[in-house]
Amino acid sequence: MKNEGLDKLFFELTSESRLSILNELQKENLKMQEIARRLDVTPTEAFRQLEHLSLASLVQRQPDGTFALGEFGKLILQISSSFDFISKHKAYFSTHDLTSLPSQFVNRLGELSAAKLEMDTIKNLNMGAQAFTESEQYAWGMGEGTIREQMTSVMNQHVARGIQVKMIISKERLPAGANLPEMPKNVELRGLPELPAIIVLTEKVASVCFCQLGGRIDYAGFFGSDPTFHDWVKDLFLFYWEKGERT
Repeated sequence: MKNEGLDKLFFELTSESRLSILNELQKENLKMQEIARRLDVTPTEAFRQLEHLSLASLVQRQPDGTFALGEFGKLILQISSSFDFISKHKAYFSTHDLTSLPSQFVNRLGELSAAKLEMDTIKNLNMGAQAFTESEQYAWGMGEGTIREQMTSVMNQHVARGIQVKMIISKERLPAGANLPEMPKNVELRGLPELPAIIVLTEKVASVCFCQLGGRIDYAGFFGSDPTFHDWVKDLFLFYWEKGERT
């Protein structure tokens, strides 16, 4: 059967006990008795589960008698974090479109796990505004090209202080020719034909809101200061920054 190997792997990962063992071994190598104690199962049951994981090449027995994650097991856990994250937010991902994102970012969705999902539009807009207000080094954003009235003075102050401002907006809103204002050196503007997400990014926090099915933006998305999440959003912004049309 073409997918026999994958079927067996998913079978191993559907066991809560075996997943718990993998998660414990991700922290440190353990002997069977310690695994049994942590999972609150009998040594016989722990041995049976370890046999399954060993046959699947997910764990390896070490010379000192402890069990450790194999390289294959480490890779599977790294990838499975994306499945876990998507499953946790199934309702959100059932109504939002990520198909336009490059595959390298979809494959890294597990890196968003420490971010908070916020569904309230007004709260997200306020958090984005606060993030820009509190930025000290840079304020980057990808959005529809309009700045809320109460943010205009803040952005002007940031520009005057030399904070780096980078904005990606819809290409149709990009000023051109005689309409192009003279930009300060610390302000850059680029345009895209279609915006795959809304991004707010400073040196402190990051926020990303994906488009709904059909392309509409509802400003529901993920917000946080976790470094791994921050790096994912920053990488995504820079990916589209390189593709953006310059003013």
